[in-house]
Amino acid sequence: MPVEVGAVLEGRVTGITKFGAFVDLAEGQTGLVHISEIADTYVKDINDFLQEGQEVTVKVINMKDGKIGLSIRQVYNDGPRMAKQNQKAFEDKLARFLKDSEERLAQVRKGYESKRRSGSRY
Repeated sequence: MPVEVGAVLEGRVTGITKFGAFVDLAEGQTGLVHISEIADTYVKDINDFLQEGQEVTVKVINMKDGKIGLSIRQVYNDGPRMAKQNQKAFEDKLARFLKDSEERLAQVRKGYESKRRSGSRY
């Protein structure tokens, strides 16, 4: 696959610095994964996430003056489409929860009312 913006490629980590990791891509090209593009969480030490020689999947996010900017985190975060799917899944779970809650509350009220009519105490 050619190296162009938006492409998802396989590569090998060849170097780690304080600001990112260098990754060898196809056709002898090298790109940089900036520390902010490694994970969705705060990355204090890149070595906690990557090691030299490790195979990684990266997304090409920019190309300028012969330099290739890469991202690991964007490979796994598919932007707005995933957000809509996650929203739909959440709404479905919430609807099921509300329905179950209403049914349980109705059962509790029914039991309370029947005990109240019979004159028993809790």
